[in-house]
Amino acid sequence: MAPAISVIKARSAKFSPSYLPVAVFVGGTSGIGRGIAEAFARHTKGNANIILVGRNRAAADEIIAGFPRPTSPFAKHEFLHCDATLMKNIQITTKEILSRHSKVNFLVLSPGVLNFTKEDTEEGIDRTLALFYYGRWKFAYDLAPALSKAREENEDAKVLSVLSAGNGVKIDVNDLELKKCSTMTAVRAVATYNDLMMDGFALHYPNLALAHSYPGWVRTPLGLDSPTFIVRVIATLTNSRFSPFSYLPLSIEECGEYSLNGILHTASTPGAWRIGKYGEDIGKKGYFGNDEARDKLWDHTL
Repeated sequence: MAPAISVIKARSAKFSPSYLPVAVFVGGTSGIGRGIAEAFARHTKGNANIILVGRNRAAADEIIAGFPRPTSPFAKHEFLHCDATLMKNIQITTKEILSRHSKVNFLVLSPGVLNFTKEDTEEGIDRTLALFYYGRWKFAYDLAPALSKAREENEDAKVLSVLSAGNGVKIDVNDLELKKCSTMTAVRAVATYNDLMMDGFALHYPNLALAHSYPGWVRTPLGLDSPTFIVRVIATLTNSRFSPFSYLPLSIEECGEYSLNGILHTASTPGAWRIGKYGEDIGKKGYFGNDEARDKLWDHTL
């Protein structure tokens, strides 16, 4: 049974760090990322350095305008433009973040596009894989020293990748670029990649709490701009107030609260975590990783 959203909100409302947290939301200008960013801003009463990373400045400005006005004169709410399909863009963005903040306490990764066709970027990486895996790994890798520094000063240091924990498949370590498999197999393999990503970071940065979550089907705009017609139709139906999917339990706001609960409370200690739609620990449910796959994927990605 799902915990009452009122209980979850009350629990997160007690979050009151002694320091001014720095939180980075990649994909924070829409959908689930927006929901988590807004929940974080509410429960910190705006007293945090919040950075939204995405492509839509207008959306970011609207979101930031809705954040509670901070009482701390040091709190800043900012937007950084980044097309996260390109690793070179991510490197520029992470350098900019590190030039502004020596520590990062929370890194939330939720960039994505609903697309069932393969399309390489100019860097030779499949666009969907870049958003769902490689780009997330790059953000976490570049910001890991700043996260570690926060932990060394007894502050929170946590990473959340929102994707599909528990819905993976066994991966082929001889086809880590997913060139030989079907598109649907590749989509499910990326869920396992996110598990292994967190396992790898837990091995190399044992002081960090790292979580991969599955929020379930949430009413978000994901897919509305997909180049695939049927994907756009499904996304449009899902987001309509007359939608046959209107019974779906989680709105963006509810998902934001449950996801924040997962990273604030469930991922309570350093190590790799897997989190369900209500922010609960799902352990090894639907887990297809192993040490060999973890190490080979890490080396391949690096």
